[in-house]
Amino acid sequence: MVHRIFVGSYTKEISTLSFDPDTHSLSLDSSVTVGHHPSWITRHPTRSSVILTGVEQADGKIVAVLYDDNGKGTIAAEIPSGGADPCTLLAVDNNLLVGNYSSGILATIPLVNDPPFVKGTGITTLAFNGTGPDKERQETSHPHQVFLHPSREEVLVPDLGADKTWRLTKDANGVWINQGHVDYKPGSGPRHAAFYNDILYTLLELTSEVSAHRLPPLPSQPAFITAVPTMSKFPGPPSVLGMLAAEILLPVPNKSYSTPYLYVSNRNDTSPEGDVIAIYSVADPEKIELVAEVRSGLKHLRGMLFGGPDEKYLVAGGVQGGGVKVFERIDGGKGLKEIASVDLEAPTGFLWA
Repeated sequence: MVHRIFVGSYTKEISTLSFDPDTHSLSLDSSVTVGHHPSWITRHPTRSSVILTGVEQADGKIVAVLYDDNGKGTIAAEIPSGGADPCTLLAVDNNLLVGNYSSGILATIPLVNDPPFVKGTGITTLAFNGTGPDKERQETSHPHQVFLHPSREEVLVPDLGADKTWRLTKDANGVWINQGHVDYKPGSGPRHAAFYNDILYTLLELTSEVSAHRLPPLPSQPAFITAVPTMSKFPGPPSVLGMLAAEILLPVPNKSYSTPYLYVSNRNDTSPEGDVIAIYSVADPEKIELVAEVRSGLKHLRGMLFGGPDEKYLVAGGVQGGGVKVFERIDGGKGLKEIASVDLEAPTGFLWA
């Protein structure tokens, strides 16, 4: 079976790739120009042929792209994002939640089932306020991801600028409001997060660490468990080398891969073999145990995503070199093997069709 993969980027385009696991081939089918740095892409919740992205600029935009059966896209709508530099999107219920990185604003944008698929009216905003000790990266709040708790109606927003993950729930009117937060050590810069068994695993970009917290339902408070580095041995001080952790994924265990593993990407490694994808076992809730490190052959590995049957495959991209690669999970998920690649400029985010 041939899989279709959509790719966001630090160019002006969203690309469509075809991946054939039988022939180990990955090829570029088409691209659509949408605007500056459509780095994050997400699917419309009721129209699977519509992909939503943010145009990262001072007057941020949200663009809806309608795809045909061949994976070719056309722009269906463009509206304001409610802030500056929208870098993360989450479609939940009939709304699109948008994290505007530079302005520290979460915007809620109504979605509709028919064209233009997004509404430019009725947008509400929630401002976050926070700073950290890193004066260049933490001068204000910077929401870097918006994601839904897997088992309850709670939205979490890692804020790199404030060293917090904000916890949102709906009020009586169905509006998302800030009800609490998870604290991290000053200067750590929470970027992205993942869940398993009600434990929140957070990738800390600025210190290249993964932390674990128990996260009971509100109003109960989170409890810190542990934190570990994002690779076993850095080639030098990460802050000096400009090394930054980027993505964290925890695919739900299934019949093919029964052990829970965390997969973490690092960026800006000096090795000619590219950035490391670190793999950790979280079978013991009290530990984050490093079990493998895979050299990706990618430079500045910003985004990656699992897909295919039982999430067998991992697609990843190098913003500064290496293009896009597809890896197969091996050894029950404890390892990765590269099986396909294609040259593509500055890939940042992915969606499996």
